[in-house]
Amino acid sequence: MEPDDEPRLEAWERRTDYPLTGLAVLYLAVYAVQVLATRPGQASWWWLDAALWAVWAVFVVDYVIRITLARRKGRFIVRHPLDLLVVAAPFFRFLRLLRLVAAISVLGRVLRDDFRGRVGSYLLVSITLLSVVAALGVFEAERYAPEASILTFGDALWWVLTTITTVGYGDLSPVTTEGRLVAAGLMLAGIAVLGTVTAAIATWFLEQVGARDASEAVAAPPRADPADLRHAELLAELRDLRRRLDVLESAPDRPAESAPS
Repeated sequence: MEPDDEPRLEAWERRTDYPLTGLAVLYLAVYAVQVLATRPGQASWWWLDAALWAVWAVFVVDYVIRITLARRKGRFIVRHPLDLLVVAAPFFRFLRLLRLVAAISVLGRVLRDDFRGRVGSYLLVSITLLSVVAALGVFEAERYAPEASILTFGDALWWVLTTITTVGYGDLSPVTTEGRLVAAGLMLAGIAVLGTVTAAIATWFLEQVGARDASEAVAAPPRADPADLRHAELLAELRDLRRRLDVLESAPDRPAESAPS
């Protein structure tokens, strides 16, 4: 058995990926309804909040089981920092939503084996989830804050767009601690997304150039080496000289001229 193998952990993750992905999507839907359709203090808000805590408790149980099944627990914690952050920081509501990365990992298994296609799908799913989660998180944090500029969900979406693309107009900005934490994570994610897109485009161009060069090499006749051409010319000249010598050697001798009387 290889030292990095985790058969029990991998078996558990295979069994729970799809159920947890469904819970993650449900979590996002319930949270979106709570933020956009209710307000703190309303009865519906409390019911939705209880549902969020129940789903979060399932995520905690899943994390505890996974770390129990892992043979090398320290390595597991290092390799899954987001899961630990989600479990350990329930007071930051938007951090709990990061468990939605389970949806991305599950979707990745049904994508094409082509690397570029997989990157494109990851980017599409991750940017969409990240944008929605960040918009909901910053809107909830900012809408009741004094001197806040992000007062509607539309403002939050516009702020996410300008932040994740690293444009940063500055017309909208968070003023609360939680909103600024969302902004910090979104800025780092924007840089990572731009780097991934740039790398994917560069890889695509290199593949296209390599394919074109290969096709041209197959279609075009091989180019002769100038040294080989000169060598062939010398051989041809030597053969011509040899032929002339053979002709002279095979010709009959001329008759001797008569002496003068």
